[in-house]
Amino acid sequence: MGFLTPWFLAGAAAIGLPIYLHLLRRHATTPRRFSSLMFFRPHTQSSVRHRKLHYLLLLAFRVAVLLLLALAFAGPFVLRPAASAASTRRTLLVVDRSFSMRAGTRLAEAKRAALATLASLGPADHVQVEALGAQVAELTQPIDDISLDRSTISAISAGDERASYSELARSVRLLADTFHGPIVVHLFSDLQRSDMPGNFADAVLPPNARLVLHPAANAAEPNWTVESVSAPHQIFGTPAAGANPVQAVIAGSNTPAASRTVSLVLNGKTVATQQVAVPANGRATVTFPAIDVPYGFTRGEVRIDAADTLAADDVDRFAVERSDPQRVLFVHRATDTRSPFYFSAALESALGGAFVLQPVTIEQLGDLPLTGYAFVVLSDVPSVPSSFQAALDRFVRNGGGALIALGPSVAGLNRVPFAGDRIDGVRNYSRQGGGGHEPFLEVGRLDTSDARAGTAALWAGVKFYYAVALQPGAARVAVRLTDDTPLLLEESHGEGRTVVFTSTLDNVANDFPLHAAFVPFVAETARYLAGAEQQAGSRLVDALMTLRSAERRAGASTAVEVVDPEGRHPLSLQQAATADSFRMTEAGFYQFRLADGRQDVVGVNPDRRESDLTPIPRDTLALWQGGATGRTAGGHATTGSPAGPEKVREPLWRYVMLLVLLAALAESFLAGRYLGTAREEDATAPEIREAL
Repeated sequence: MGFLTPWFLAGAAAIGLPIYLHLLRRHATTPRRFSSLMFFRPHTQSSVRHRKLHYLLLLAFRVAVLLLLALAFAGPFVLRPAASAASTRRTLLVVDRSFSMRAGTRLAEAKRAALATLASLGPADHVQVEALGAQVAELTQPIDDISLDRSTISAISAGDERASYSELARSVRLLADTFHGPIVVHLFSDLQRSDMPGNFADAVLPPNARLVLHPAANAAEPNWTVESVSAPHQIFGTPAAGANPVQAVIAGSNTPAASRTVSLVLNGKTVATQQVAVPANGRATVTFPAIDVPYGFTRGEVRIDAADTLAADDVDRFAVERSDPQRVLFVHRATDTRSPFYFSAALESALGGAFVLQPVTIEQLGDLPLTGYAFVVLSDVPSVPSSFQAALDRFVRNGGGALIALGPSVAGLNRVPFAGDRIDGVRNYSRQGGGGHEPFLEVGRLDTSDARAGTAALWAGVKFYYAVALQPGAARVAVRLTDDTPLLLEESHGEGRTVVFTSTLDNVANDFPLHAAFVPFVAETARYLAGAEQQAGSRLVDALMTLRSAERRAGASTAVEVVDPEGRHPLSLQQAATADSFRMTEAGFYQFRLADGRQDVVGVNPDRRESDLTPIPRDTLALWQGGATGRTAGGHATTGSPAGPEKVREPLWRYVMLLVLLAALAESFLAGRYLGTAREEDATAPEIREAL
């Protein structure tokens, strides 16, 4: 017998409480009448003879309740042979198919060992074949069909995911919640050190599970890889000489110092080659000064010459799109010339030629079509023609963006033009005074997770003399002033986005354009409204690609299209109409047509932690296996069946709690009887006294 939490047994000390209460029972005496006490000598009567335990059976049950409660909380259990609990055991054959298993013959060795283990199992084993990657995939059910298990193991192929031993442990723990018999986990893997979780407890198996390791690699292997590539995702117009360089980092793991040949490949054609010296077990950087790509999407790769057993990580993929600068429609009042000037200067300073600003006054709007614009800015505009407002609504809901800056022109309105947010009034701090009676307020709170909000240090010193007070409603507030007035709000409309700035973009209602915070604010807002903030020419395997806005209207979403590296369309018709995101599970180039009409190409690469082929240290493996039997002298487990009988823990707390209930009922019954007798004695005492 054992205890899971033996410290709870210290609660047995509480048995002193009922013993103390039973000793406190006072001796009841019957008073007698006497004419005078003057001839009696004062004397203190000893009460020692009254200090004795009464109602011993009641005391015994009370003590039993406390002792049994302490025992239940201590978690008692007994070990019993598994055969008495279940006639079979669940045997999991888990084959690692992560990216590192592509090195040499690792996967072939793992499958060979899995087939040998399958052949050695007996009728008491219910076998289930699983594959390990970022998730655990159940390939077969625990049925007695050895031919199906054999063919399933033979068909396993290496993927591009990173293995997760914490996910393996989690899946076994979920199985242990429903299957209480013995579980034997045979893991066929290269036991890569980088696949172990940071918190070792995440990889621990449940008590009724036993881990048997079958290493497909016993030592660290040298491996060079293209660790990372920095390349532009978008190029606008004709780039300047030397612009848009491509920089790559070449890394070695367990490698000697060597020279590697690095090639830049665009659309399958090698355009540049360099030699780089990589130090022993170190990194080196190579830079290709500039790339010249045609209009549209270009598929780029940085490659190194093969010199190890894992050739699949000798390439890193990225995509580049060249297009004309995107147009931005800036609507302003005819008397406002400062706002377009400051906004245009900030765009040019931060994003170069990515955007071209087209200022338009309210009178010039007319039936101006919005096709071809990246986003629209309404700068302190009290109203727009109804035809333009309808066109702007369609533009945003179909994937466009709008920035609305508010100022004195909207002071008399009840709602924000186009956005519809309710206006609660204006805050003219230059007249009313700020929080400290200064004629301005500063930024008080901000959401640092929002790129447009930036950091508090960036907003330091910016003075706001005027702001429009809004009721946020469903909008998310990114920045507030010190009096809690919302300054920057964001909300979705269909597939598009709207940003509301409750002050102006000039230097009249604030001095924002004169501070360093204005340029990154304009740049991040432009990227967000143009849908470019989520674009990246290179991502890792298992990354998610956002296909449509999560706040889309029901039944109004456009079908999306996904083409994987093999040229297949992985989404069904229903998924294409409803899916919000897509997980990229293979290395290669993916093509997307998103719900807002934009197209994108993304190069997907395996996690470079899989390129470190260093195995888990043996002491860590021994700790992971715990008390598993059948280890070899080298510290790894054998592939055979368990050497001794399987044992499982049988918890006893349920039975102990049943005894607690019975003892409590008995205590209540006896306490009722004794207390009733005492009340009867107390009730008859006055009659006895009267008789005397």
